[in-house]
Amino acid sequence: MRKRTGAGMAVFLAMCLAGCARKAGSDQVILTETEPVVIITEAEPVVLEEETVEETEPEPEFYEPWERPEKDGMVRSYLTGEMVPAEQGKRRPLAIMMSNDKESLPQYGINRAGVVYEAPVEGAMNRYMAIMENYDDLDRIGSVRSCRTYYTYFAREFDAIYAHCGQSTFARPYLKNVDNINGVESIGNTAYYRTSDRKRPHNFYASFEGIQKAIETLGYSQEYDEEYRGHYYFAGENHPVILDGEGTFSGVLITPGYPFSKPWFAYNEEDKLYHRFQYSGEHRGSEGQIAVKNIIIQCCASGYYATTDYRNINVHEDLGGGFFITNGRAERISWKKDGEFGVTHYYGPDGKEIVLNPGKTWVCIVLSSQMDKIEIQ
Repeated sequence: MRKRTGAGMAVFLAMCLAGCARKAGSDQVILTETEPVVIITEAEPVVLEEETVEETEPEPEFYEPWERPEKDGMVRSYLTGEMVPAEQGKRRPLAIMMSNDKESLPQYGINRAGVVYEAPVEGAMNRYMAIMENYDDLDRIGSVRSCRTYYTYFAREFDAIYAHCGQSTFARPYLKNVDNINGVESIGNTAYYRTSDRKRPHNFYASFEGIQKAIETLGYSQEYDEEYRGHYYFAGENHPVILDGEGTFSGVLITPGYPFSKPWFAYNEEDKLYHRFQYSGEHRGSEGQIAVKNIIIQCCASGYYATTDYRNINVHEDLGGGFFITNGRAERISWKKDGEFGVTHYYGPDGKEIVLNPGKTWVCIVLSSQMDKIEIQ
């Protein structure tokens, strides 16, 4: 407490005396009504601190494919639209072929894929191309299978490094258009290995370490091409896409109509994801049942190469349209590929390019001749 000075004390006493009187002939002090006593003291001046409000830019309703916000060592993924470690998100992804034969199950590493393409090959079989950024800790990826022509175009759409074990005769000329790691060439001994728990050809696997060594040996850059502008539009985290406009409909049970494994997707209201099933049960990868946020069904015209069983699927010209499904709803779409090696754009009933919800996406390539097998409920 600060001490009063002499002058201050005098003022204090004078004011006190003015507010009381002594009764004659006694020491009794009678209190009388007076003005409030004001005590004057020396005090430090009070300084009000200015409140600072940090200005933040409002989150956009959606992100353009090329928008790559970066913060605290994280960057928005080209594959999922989610924030991922920059060392992964800025690195070209791996697009790796995977088998769907029963003898090869489960697929190792498929749960890590941000985007999966599923397309028919020979007969009634389908094959996957899993595109992944987050595979650094995986020592088993696959089993790895061979290339078909149309998969080279899918890999190019994401500027990915394409991993496969051989190719059809008709696909070989197209491999020159994509950086690829071929398991049947000399580099195969570096990138891939065989296990003893499966029979050939279902025991051929890759690892992160092997893929990295192969990339270095082949001299491939792991940085995205300067001209690459991304692929999908993604919704902002606080602006989820709900397909409730004209021309939309329920999409909680999705059956693409593939005849061999007979897969389907069931929407789970709790986690808002589509859980995948096939062969009459859960479709499980090495890290649990597969679940995705978005499903794109792209219908394509097709034929055969000469008199063989190898399919020639037209992924450049929309002759069948398709469907986009997310958050329990669906809509019809059209699509257009941006040149021979550009990305495929998908358009909703309003003519605008669709916006995906952040998360994993499964692309079903369905032959136009089998569109009547597609069921969406």
